[in-house]
Amino acid sequence: MIKTIYFMFFICMFAIAMVACKGKSGDDFKNLSADEFERLIDDDQVQLVDVRTVAEYSEGHIPGSININVLDEKFSANADELLNPSQPVAVYCKSGRRSRNAAKVLVKKGFKVYNLDKGFEGWKELGKEIEQ
Repeated sequence: MIKTIYFMFFICMFAIAMVACKGKSGDDFKNLSADEFERLIDDDQVQLVDVRTVAEYSEGHIPGSININVLDEKFSANADELLNPSQPVAVYCKSGRRSRNAAKVLVKKGFKVYNLDKGFEGWKELGKEIEQ
């Protein structure tokens, strides 16, 4: 009898844990292909942010982007200062990893965020427009 009670308790706790973890299982931003990202940033209402370092940005970037380095300890404060929370934000980095981290930070701040899935490298591979 006691073993049955412990077993039922275990099953109930496991079920509660599974439901609690499921609530935030996915990202709260959307990953886009280069073509989807290009269509999105054609909209003047989207804020385009390159989250790479200043040196990387100066070597080439997507036209119309602003640079807010996600590796800078002031990234969050810089984002607050430079971005309008009522407009969506499109972020990218070299390969998509840093921009995913930036997107998570921005989503927590209340921004609607889109991420360039394969980053600037994928953008360049497809021959998309860049500027120096």
